[in-house]
Amino acid sequence: MNIIARTEQTNGPSGDDPVERGIAASLDEIIAFRHDLHQYPELAFQERRTSKLIAAQLSSWGYAVTTGIAGTGVVATLKRGDGERRIGIRADIDALPIEEATGLSYASNNPDVMHACGHDGHTSILLAAARYLAQSSSFNGTLHLIFQPAEEIGAGAKKMISEGLFERFPVDAIFGLHNWPGVPLGQFGFVSGPAMASVDQAKIRIVGKGGHGAEPHRAVDPVLASASFITALQSVVSRNVDPQDMAVATVGSIHAGSASNVIPESVELKMTMRAFTETVRQQLQERIPALARAQAESFGAVAEVDYRLGFPALINHRAETEFARSVALDTFGPARVEEGFKPRTASEDFAFMLQAKPGSYLFVGNGETAPLHSAHYDFNDAIIAPAARYWVRLAETFLI
Repeated sequence: MNIIARTEQTNGPSGDDPVERGIAASLDEIIAFRHDLHQYPELAFQERRTSKLIAAQLSSWGYAVTTGIAGTGVVATLKRGDGERRIGIRADIDALPIEEATGLSYASNNPDVMHACGHDGHTSILLAAARYLAQSSSFNGTLHLIFQPAEEIGAGAKKMISEGLFERFPVDAIFGLHNWPGVPLGQFGFVSGPAMASVDQAKIRIVGKGGHGAEPHRAVDPVLASASFITALQSVVSRNVDPQDMAVATVGSIHAGSASNVIPESVELKMTMRAFTETVRQQLQERIPALARAQAESFGAVAEVDYRLGFPALINHRAETEFARSVALDTFGPARVEEGFKPRTASEDFAFMLQAKPGSYLFVGNGETAPLHSAHYDFNDAIIAPAARYWVRLAETFLI
């Protein structure tokens, strides 16, 4: 059956939606759970308390729960009827190494660790949907709910896949979502094709010859060579990359010397590079090291480049994205679906799951809040109910 045609069997927007009522009945408990996760955030591959709490909730609702995938990952399975269709829905569970500055009553109790990206919210959204699907929903097929560790370091999805995620829990399609500050509260956004950028990192050490600041002619100044490289770096995006494509090359860290009258031996720069296509990604991988070495050599210095690939661009599949979008239209109406939603230049390791299986990654507005990865960010609890309702409708529509 055509995946898009399945949306014709879903209920449209309604003021008396049983899914909406069912989720609302347990919403206070889900919000309290979210606040608890927020108070006790855990870094990548350390989410032991988090995964234990998630597994306990799911088990109590009748799911078959598997733990220990990628160390702290959790997969919950619910099968109904004789349907052969299988769907996966993923939420991320890890936090960031950030000292929280929100002043919230439920602010992090763990020093220098914070849910600054809303993974506590994503987890709570999926749990709210899971509860309804287990207790009140009627579907025909297999539902796999995937709670993934270590998204923030780009390692969790790949590790779950390498440990047999999709062999053990096969799916016909996989879906995920992310909240997005600055997008109106509860608005849904969909992007077909490249939706989030690839991310790679480079550490560049430019080595010169140290000396006295009063006698620069006796030294080889790596600071000057680094400054020239940073200036020339802009030519990679403006002159090497097709103007119709996107590329980002950011130097986020520079360390050199410790005294004003000393020319240091070396300068260390740390960079991030992002792109929507593999062609541009490869251009950056070739041009940036070559430019660093050439600029350093022109000053008599040497550039040592450690260029490390992170994870690829997140590419949404067309049919699954149209299906996901049509579910939102049927559930909430066109006013709640952003027209012309643009790709984001942030990155997501859900990209690996979309390389392995067809699916789509969507966005839901967090309202006018602090940006992601800010010490002042807080996930907006008001989007838990509509986003959970969306997951329920998506699963029910897919598993007919």
